[in-house]
Amino acid sequence: MSELRKRMNDAMVLRGFARRTQTSYLACVAGLAQYYRRSPDALDAAQIQAYLLHLITERKLAYASVNQAACAIRFLLATVLGRTEVALEIPMAKVPKRLPQVLTREELARLFACSRSLRSRTLLMTKYAAGLRLSEVCALRLSDIESAPDRMCLKVRQGKGGKDRYTLLSPRLLEGLRLYWRAARPRDFLFPNAAGDGPLSEATAQRMYHGARMAAGIEHRGGIHTLRHSFATHLLEAGVDLPTIQRLLGHGHLSTTMRYLHLARAHLTGTTSPLDLLGPS
Repeated sequence: MSELRKRMNDAMVLRGFARRTQTSYLACVAGLAQYYRRSPDALDAAQIQAYLLHLITERKLAYASVNQAACAIRFLLATVLGRTEVALEIPMAKVPKRLPQVLTREELARLFACSRSLRSRTLLMTKYAAGLRLSEVCALRLSDIESAPDRMCLKVRQGKGGKDRYTLLSPRLLEGLRLYWRAARPRDFLFPNAAGDGPLSEATAQRMYHGARMAAGIEHRGGIHTLRHSFATHLLEAGVDLPTIQRLLGHGHLSTTMRYLHLARAHLTGTTSPLDLLGPS
C-alpha cells in the first residue's frame, strides 16, 4: 500500500490539510487495509460499509471517530482514486449532540491544588486560563508568550484548520508560568517531553488531568477538554460577548460557540419563567 499511501498523502499536502488531519486520515485508511488484508482500492462499497459497522458494533468506537474514518475513506476513493460513485455510498452517522461538561470555579481550584507536580498544575492552569485545545497547549513554545504590559497574550500556532490566533494571558497565569520556568527551565517547548527535544505527548497531559481530578474527588467523566469548555462558559457568565469568545477559542463558526449559551448559569438564573409572569392564581 506504500504507493497508494504516498498518493493519498500528496493529495492532502496539495490541498493544505493540517498535519494532524493527514496523520489521522492515513491511520484510518491503514486500519481498513489491515482489517481486510487487502489494498483499499480493491474494496467495494459493501465491504467498506461492513468495516464501518464493525467499528461501531465490535470496536465500540464513538460515532465521531467512525465518521472520521468515513471521511478519510471518502477522500481516498473520490479524490485519490476517482471512484466518486463508490464514495457516495459511504454513509455518515448522525452524531448525538451532548452538552459539554463544565467544572465550577470551586472544582477548578481543587483541581489545581491537587495536581501532582508544578508542571502538571501549570499545564492545567494554562489550558483553562487560555481556553486552549489539548494539541495547542502541548505545542506551546516559550516564544509564544508575549508578556509586555501592552501586549499580554499567548500566540497559538497552527491551531485547528491550520490557523494562527492570539488568546488571553492573564497576569495570574503569567506569574505561574514564571514560577514554573524558574523551576523547570524549559528551553524551547513550554512543556517538553522527558527527553526535552519535543512537546509533551497528549496522552501524558490527559493523565495529568485525570490524576488531578481523581485526587480532587471531582466526579465529572469528561477529559482534559473540560477545561476549555469551562473557560468559554465562565467567560460568557462574566459578560464577554460571543464573537470575542469565538475568536479566543478559534472557532470557525459562531454556531459552534453558541452551544455555551446552554451552559452559562447567568443566562438561566437571570431569565424569568413565563409562569411567573401570570397574574395571581
